[in-house]
Amino acid sequence: LNSDERERERERKGQYRIMKEIQGEEASQTQPNSDNGVVQEVMKLQSVQHLLEPVLEPLIRRVVKEEVEVAFRKHLNNMKRNGGKDVNSTSRSLQLQFLNNLSLPVFTGTRIEAEECSAIKVAIVDSLTGQIVSSGPESSAKVEVVVLEGDFDGDEGDNWTLEEFKNNIVREREGKKPLLAGDAFLTLTRGIGLVGEISFSDNSSWTRSRRFRLGARVVDGSDGTRVREAKTESFIVRDHRGELYKKHHPPSLSDEVWRLEKIGKDGAFHKRLSRENINCVKDFLTMLFIDPPRLRHILGTGMSAKMWEVTVEHARTCVLDKKMHLYCPPGSQQKSGVVFNIVGQVMGLLSECQYNTIDKLSETEKIEAQNLVISALQHWEEVVSFDDEASLTSSVKREISNGTKYLASQEIRGFDYAQPSASSPDIISTIYSVGGLSGLDDYALHGYEQALSYPGQVTNSLICDTDITQTFCDEDHLRYFDSDLQPQSLGLESQADLQTAVDGFLLQRTVAVQAQRRWTKIFSVLKWFSIKRRVKEKFRGLQI
Repeated sequence: LNSDERERERERKGQYRIMKEIQGEEASQTQPNSDNGVVQEVMKLQSVQHLLEPVLEPLIRRVVKEEVEVAFRKHLNNMKRNGGKDVNSTSRSLQLQFLNNLSLPVFTGTRIEAEECSAIKVAIVDSLTGQIVSSGPESSAKVEVVVLEGDFDGDEGDNWTLEEFKNNIVREREGKKPLLAGDAFLTLTRGIGLVGEISFSDNSSWTRSRRFRLGARVVDGSDGTRVREAKTESFIVRDHRGELYKKHHPPSLSDEVWRLEKIGKDGAFHKRLSRENINCVKDFLTMLFIDPPRLRHILGTGMSAKMWEVTVEHARTCVLDKKMHLYCPPGSQQKSGVVFNIVGQVMGLLSECQYNTIDKLSETEKIEAQNLVISALQHWEEVVSFDDEASLTSSVKREISNGTKYLASQEIRGFDYAQPSASSPDIISTIYSVGGLSGLDDYALHGYEQALSYPGQVTNSLICDTDITQTFCDEDHLRYFDSDLQPQSLGLESQADLQTAVDGFLLQRTVAVQAQRRWTKIFSVLKWFSIKRRVKEKFRGLQI
C-alpha cells in the first residue's frame, strides 16, 4: 500500500478504537443506574408492607372469624334440628306444602283465595317421596298461616332454619290492625287442611321488597319432629280501591266493557265503544261475531294489532250459557232457519228440518247464516229459545214426528211443513200406492159425479160446505178403504191416528180452485177402483 492508503487505514482504526472506548464508558455508567433502581423498588415495597401490615391483618382476621362463626352457627342449628341423634338422619323428612296457587291480584279486605275461587289447601308431605302423610300424629297437626317478607328465599334448596323463618315473619305497622285478618289457624285432616276466610288489612308497599308471601308452620301435633315450613310465591297486595278497576278473569256477559284487557275505564277506547252503544261484554262479543270489521273500526288505529288480539282473546274467555236460539225467517215455511247463541255466534243451520252444525256448513252457508242472525236480532220477537242443543234437536224431531201423523208418511214429497195438508195430490197418490182405496159403492161415486157436475157450487163455497162433505161426514170414512189397510204401513201409531188422518183429509178446508182440481183427481182414482172392482166381480161370476 502507498503512504496515503496506510495513513487512511490508521485513521479508521483510530476512530474504531475511540468508538469502542465510548461504548464501554456508557455501559459502565448504565449498569450501576439499573442496579440502583431495583434496590429502590425493593425498599419501597418493604416500607409499604411495614405500613399496611398493622391495618390489614386485623381486618382479615375479623372477616375470617365472622365467616367461621356463621358456618359454625349453621352447623349447630342442623344438629339441633336433628336432635343430636345420628338415627334421625335416616328418618323421614316432613314439610308443609301449599297445594294450589293463589288467585291474583290480591286486594286488602278481600278474601285470599286460590285459583278458580277455591280455598287454599295446605298439606304435610314427605319431602323424600312427595307423598301426603295421611296417618300418624303429624297428619292431624295444627297449622298457622303467617305473612312473610316477599324476598325470603332461604338457602339453596329452600333449606332455611326455624329462626330464619321467624325472622322473616311480617308484623303489622304500628297503630294498624293485625296484618292478617280472619282465622289464620287450621287443623289438618288426614294430612290436608283448608285455609279459612283470611284477608290482608294493609298493602305491601311499605315493606322492603314491596311484596308479601304466605307461610304456614306447625304449631303443635308434630310430636317434637321438625316439620319444615311452607311458603308461597311472592305477590303484591294492593289497596281495596284498586279493585274498582280490576280486570275480571274470565269476564261475565254483564261486566262493563272496560273490564276487558287494554280497555281502560273512561279511556279513549271506552268512550268510543260507549258512543256506539257497546256498554258491556255481551255487546262487545255480539258485535265481534256479527260485524268484526266494524268493531275494529270503532276502536280505531290507536289500538294496535297486538292490543286487539289481547282484548278479543280475553273477551272470548267469557263463560256463556248453553241456551240456543232458533230464527226461521218469514216465507221459509219453517223449513229452514239459523241456530245461534246469546251473543249471535252461529251454531248451526236448520235446512229442510235437518239441523247441521257450523262445522258442516260451506262458506256460502255460513255467510247466509250470518245474515239470518242479523235479521234475527232485528226481529227478536220471532226468535224461539231452547235450553240447549239437545232440546233443540229433540224439538225438531218431535215436530217432524207430529207432522208425520197428519201427513200419513214422513217420506212424502212436496209437503208443507208449516201447514200440513192431507188433501194435497202427492199425499193422495202416496196413500193409494200403499194400499189405498177399494170397494167404494156406486152411491158414493154417484155422489162425486153429482158434486163435480155443479162447478159453480164448488167454486162459490168451501169443500166442507158442500153436500159431498156432508155425505161423508155422517159416515165412517174408513169403511171406504181396504179392510187390510194398517196404520203402521202409513207411519201412524194407531187406528185412531188413521181415522184422524182420513177425517182431516176429507174435512180440510182450502181454496175453491185448488179443491176442485184435487177432487177431480180423487174422482178419477175412485172411478178407476170402481171399474176394477166390477171387472173382478164379473170375472168371479164367469168362473162360478
